[in-house]
Amino acid sequence: MTAEDKIFNIAFEADGKKYTGWVNPSDKFNKDGFPVSFHVVLNDASFGHVSHNNGEWTINEDRPQELIEKVGKAIERKYAV
Repeated sequence: MTAEDKIFNIAFEADGKKYTGWVNPSDKFNKDGFPVSFHVVLNDASFGHVSHNNGEWTINEDRPQELIEKVGKAIERKYAV
C-alpha cells in the first residue's frame, strides 16, 4: 500500500471556522491494530502528529484542545472506533 492509498481527508467546524485537510496514518500499529500516530494537515498548514493514548488524543505541537479533539473525532469516524 502506498502512502497515497492510506491518506484520507477530514473536514469539521470549530468556533465557527471551517477546517479541511488530510491525515496520513503511521505505518506502525498498536496492539489493537490502530496506527500509533497520524500526521495531520489542516487548511494547508501542518497541524502536527496526533496520537491516541490512554483514552485521549494528544499532539506534539501546542494546539487548542478543542481542535485536537475534533481531529481525533474525525480520525475515529474513519476507523469506526
